[in-house]
Amino acid sequence: MNAKSGAIARFIDDLSDEGGLSGTDLANITDVSKATVSRWKSGTVRPQPGTQLVLSDLHYIVGRLREYYTANEIRTWLYARHPQLGGTRAIDLINQNRSEDVLRVLDRLDADAYL
Repeated sequence: MNAKSGAIARFIDDLSDEGGLSGTDLANITDVSKATVSRWKSGTVRPQPGTQLVLSDLHYIVGRLREYYTANEIRTWLYARHPQLGGTRAIDLINQNRSEDVLRVLDRLDADAYL
């Protein structure tokens, strides 16, 4: 891993290890090919700025979910339709730059956990 690819490669590794997300999952979430995700990880190509924001938000959300769920449960949570999100999947909202909607659900989860 070269210095240029460091942060993105770490994000991809974390999303795999902590969030149970494969390269194919990341490709689907960011609307790119699996080969593009591999190039991001190797540092030969950098994600577009908007895609970097999606990856950053996804990384943050997975980190928050790690407090409650295993990697496989996180992957399921991200792909499931949620009543608290109007029946929308969290990954779709993250892709649409609507991570704040997902974070509000996580804030409620945090609040319930500490009652």
